[in-house]
Amino acid sequence: MYKDTIAIIDYGSQYTQLIARRVRELNVYSIILPYNFQPSVLNKYTIKGIILSGGPSSVYDNKSPKLNRDIFSNNVPILGICYGLQLLIEEFNGSVKKLGTGEYGPSIIKLENS
Repeated sequence: MYKDTIAIIDYGSQYTQLIARRVRELNVYSIILPYNFQPSVLNKYTIKGIILSGGPSSVYDNKSPKLNRDIFSNNVPILGICYGLQLLIEEFNGSVKKLGTGEYGPSIIKLENS
């Protein structure tokens, strides 16, 4: 089994390699996996956290990459960036609404209890 690892799941972001580099600059081992990875791959590592990258898709597109629910069996923190966060929101029955324009940089998140 490999050392403590951050798994980065790639959903097609142009920044996936940059995310991995930043994690490694913090002296933390990281691996990049495609979104359709085989869950058994994670068993080779001591996963300490998972980062879901961004990507060009929308969670509401039928052909978009889906969340591999096996990531939850690791019982580790999960960070979703852009599309990765949208996947997590959808998984936990939240909703993502289109504003009509793209967003870059900091954003305000409004939490509503239903």
